[in-house]
Amino acid sequence: MSVDRQESDAATGIDSPGGLTDTGEHAATERFVIHSAAALLGAVAVGLGFGVLTALVRGRWEPLQAADQAVSDSVVAVVAENPMLKQILTVVTGFGATAMLISVLTVGALWLVLRGLPRLAVYVILTGAGGLILNAVVKQLVERLRPVVETPVHSVAGWSFPSGHAMSSLVCYGVVVLVFVPIQRAGVRRAVTSVAVVLVTVIGLSRIALGVHYLTDVLAGWLLGALWLMLTAVAFDRWRRDSGIEDAGPLPGDVAPDSAADLRPVPVRHAPTMPHPWRGAGELAVAWVLLVGVLLGIGLAVRELAANTSVLHWDHRVVAMLAEHRNATFTSLIGVFGEIGNTVAIIAVAVIVVVLAVAVLRSWRPVVFLGVALLGEITAFLTIAAIVDRDRPRVAHLNPDLPPTASFPSGHVAASVTLYAGTAALVWATTRRWQFRFLAAAALLIPVLVGIQRLYAGAHHPTDVMGAVLLASVWTAVAWWVVDPVPESGRSPETR
Repeated sequence: MSVDRQESDAATGIDSPGGLTDTGEHAATERFVIHSAAALLGAVAVGLGFGVLTALVRGRWEPLQAADQAVSDSVVAVVAENPMLKQILTVVTGFGATAMLISVLTVGALWLVLRGLPRLAVYVILTGAGGLILNAVVKQLVERLRPVVETPVHSVAGWSFPSGHAMSSLVCYGVVVLVFVPIQRAGVRRAVTSVAVVLVTVIGLSRIALGVHYLTDVLAGWLLGALWLMLTAVAFDRWRRDSGIEDAGPLPGDVAPDSAADLRPVPVRHAPTMPHPWRGAGELAVAWVLLVGVLLGIGLAVRELAANTSVLHWDHRVVAMLAEHRNATFTSLIGVFGEIGNTVAIIAVAVIVVVLAVAVLRSWRPVVFLGVALLGEITAFLTIAAIVDRDRPRVAHLNPDLPPTASFPSGHVAASVTLYAGTAALVWATTRRWQFRFLAAAALLIPVLVGIQRLYAGAHHPTDVMGAVLLASVWTAVAWWVVDPVPESGRSPETR
């Protein structure tokens, strides 16, 4: 019986204390060899694909050029007949613009620096910068002209091969996936990776549909971007191992166990973001209704006084005086703040602020705070503006596309006050360093300059700006009081 047991144990690898370990190590070695071979074959296939495609394009192979031109002509013709589709494609392609990608990589690198992961931050910066440089170099070597179509719908300068949007978006969003996704749960990993793949795909296809790249330009961009990601991931893994970090995985985001908590947005176990969500929602609803009621009363009174009495003559006179003294230099300078206060800029800055706030505070509360503040402000603004329906100042507007009514209150000013005052409050509550507090105070100048630009452009009266300041400041204070966005552990000592 003991002989049978020994034979059975020998067959299963658990006879000796090291038997199970030996079998496990053997299986792990097999997996490592298989995965390494697959990765090597993949890299070789991608490299060969890009090399062959580049040679064919560089050699002006006629069948390939004809196929490229046929695809561009047919797709662009459809877009030219559908203005709505063109607008959608223009928005989609913006996610692959250089400014957008640099912003994403910069915010990601700042996150890593704030979390004490400088090595990963260097990887993000070098991979992103290297991708931009590599694309420009290959463009200069190939020197392929942009597509020429019968009905152009979009135009850009520069060489066509490979597509910078396709390559750079794959590198940028690929870096985000490689760094921030591996430590997440399986469901989150699949969801984020799928979104990144879809986003990179539609960005590349939008370049073909807008007629600024051939199909092979986009394919080459994807191939070169994938090859660059593989090379930088391998180099980064080698760097970590040469530095003595042996317990990290092959992907940049496969960090050592003691660094995993720093890479997660918030700890696995953390205090509830809103301990009493229903009570908070009720408080916000009551405050919103009362605030909208007060602003409606003020707005209707202002509209009535401005139309039937001379009490608010000064309200129009200020705008008229500014319109009389316009000059090109000041118009271009102050116009920047009109763009800063628009919806797209507000959303972009808000995303950056909440990402960095979560990096510092390790809590979702700043996200909830700014989300509640901005959502409540925009809904209150739209409601008040629609009911008050005040006419714009009777002067020449710098922006002729403005609707003739909806002057009270100023949406640009309200959104700017909400965002920048909320950001300043977050900074002030989390640090006592005078440099950061000085920057927080300086941020409050942005809504002031946005308000001046709206008056200077003839878009609003002074009372419209005052109403916006009242709306935004009160609502932001209410959102702060209800959400309490800075957890106790993140507050500066004197704030505690």
